[in-house]
Amino acid sequence: MANNKINMVGILLAVSDIEKAKTFYETVMEQKVADYDGVHMADFESGFSLAADYVGVVEGGKEPFSKHPTGAKIVMKTKANNFQLAFEVQDLGYWVRKVKSADGIELVHDVTEYNWGQRVIRFYDYDGHIVEIGESGHAVVKRLLSQGLSVEEIAERTWDTVENVQQLLGSE
Repeated sequence: MANNKINMVGILLAVSDIEKAKTFYETVMEQKVADYDGVHMADFESGFSLAADYVGVVEGGKEPFSKHPTGAKIVMKTKANNFQLAFEVQDLGYWVRKVKSADGIELVHDVTEYNWGQRVIRFYDYDGHIVEIGESGHAVVKRLLSQGLSVEEIAERTWDTVENVQQLLGSE
């Protein structure tokens, strides 16, 4: 019997300046580089990658990809607003300060709190990809508890069960 299972292996972001993008994700977003060829690709331990000259890869018509022309023709776009990288954190304030202090970063929106209690901020990276940083479930329930809500009220607010809220509160 054939194994027809498909495995998603990662997310690839096309970038205009691989070094600038890699440095941003390393220093501001504190992502650890797993592999970097110094020219075309940077892979991060968290499972996403950056690619310079993505058009060249897909089209295959120019060096170093000229041996594999595909016949495809694509145009890179910025701020397509149809994709985001999402990160969850315990201390949203720390990350908001860090992102806002990075040169050239444009906010999609400042910190907002959704009706289920999670606070998030969204911004464009240097190539116009949307990046979201949001509170983890644990951070949300801890913050709501510190605001005086009961476990039952937190469960109702976060659209979760009392058991899951108790489990989140118990995890550190």
